[in-house]
Amino acid sequence: MTLAAIILAVLLALVFLALGTAKILALQPMRELAAEAGFSVAAYRRIGLLEVAAAVGLLIGLLAPLLSAVAGAGLLLLLTGALVVHLRKGDGPRKYAPAVACGLLVAAYLVLQLLTR
Repeated sequence: MTLAAIILAVLLALVFLALGTAKILALQPMRELAAEAGFSVAAYRRIGLLEVAAAVGLLIGLLAPLLSAVAGAGLLLLLTGALVVHLRKGDGPRKYAPAVACGLLVAAYLVLQLLTR
């Protein structure tokens, strides 16, 4: 695994550990985002659980590359879902830009994983 892939894995893991934990704890900003997106708090907590699981998978994947690829693919699916929700709601780029940026980082990580096999 390259240094760039390790840095991306750790960065993504930190971001999604923080976001997922905030969703699981149903912090007020996350409750507002859930309501705005049309999700129940319970559904948003499940999304947070998936984010935390993927983040842990990325970190464990530093030692087990197959797991990191699966975790990255899962994150990419979650982020695609987030983008779809934003677009269906008619949100502008300011709302969906974080999902796109994170998706691009995950995609770059996955490409690095493929290139270093």
